[in-house]
Amino acid sequence: MSDMSDTHRPQATASHEAHNAVVTGQFGPQASAYLTSANHAQGADLEQLAAIARAHPNAQVLDLGCGAGHVSFFTAPHVARVVAYDLSADMLGVVAGEAAKRGLTNVDTQLGAAESLPFVDASFDLVFSRYSAHHWADVGAALREMRRVLKPGGRVVICDVASSGQPLFDTYLQAVEVLRDTSHVRDYTLGEWMTMAAGAGFSVASLTPRTLDLDFKTWTTRMRTPESMQVAIRALQTAMADGVRQHFKIQDDGSFTLDTLTLELVVG
Repeated sequence: MSDMSDTHRPQATASHEAHNAVVTGQFGPQASAYLTSANHAQGADLEQLAAIARAHPNAQVLDLGCGAGHVSFFTAPHVARVVAYDLSADMLGVVAGEAAKRGLTNVDTQLGAAESLPFVDASFDLVFSRYSAHHWADVGAALREMRRVLKPGGRVVICDVASSGQPLFDTYLQAVEVLRDTSHVRDYTLGEWMTMAAGAGFSVASLTPRTLDLDFKTWTTRMRTPESMQVAIRALQTAMADGVRQHFKIQDDGSFTLDTLTLELVVG
């Protein structure tokens, strides 16, 4: 792409590169499954992003950690251009193919990590990210990169699973997430997000809590979770205190509910 630049790009550490290899190994083979995933292809958070996009018809948009491209597909009809950006070349192939099928000629794809964006300063009016940040090796670095590539007056919107911050619930949440998907890093609390955002020069313009219902079989099949890990998750669900089962609404078949958060960030 013509706006690629190495001038300000942070250098990835060896540990980040090793983690990123795990991420691409997990998600690449399942790219098509994420395109058809109901949890990813619909939701009030996607509608919120589309509404923001409609209010900025001339916007250059970065879909950061785009996965199978649902944010790109929802926002592209309302803006000038969307760059779908992801670590996985397989995911980007799915995005490009589906965008072509939908006639979305203003969607471009770009390969790379969230912590090292190959774009010059002030490239984008809007930066959107949905269900990706909990995989990033360094969210603080990614937020600083978002701040760098954001145009004056622009905004960042991040949607992700959120931890309540209650220690027992947090321990359980991170445990089942990493058992299901070894590329998981952390589901952050609102307080952690606010601290990281402030550290990157952002303030919170709005926050919207929601819940996400997950079918256990679909959730594990989509990630190709090994049988042994599925058994471990189910055993953990059964062994936890009643308060945990009630908070996550754990059902007899292992299905459950997670808290999510949509954060709208502005500079200052």
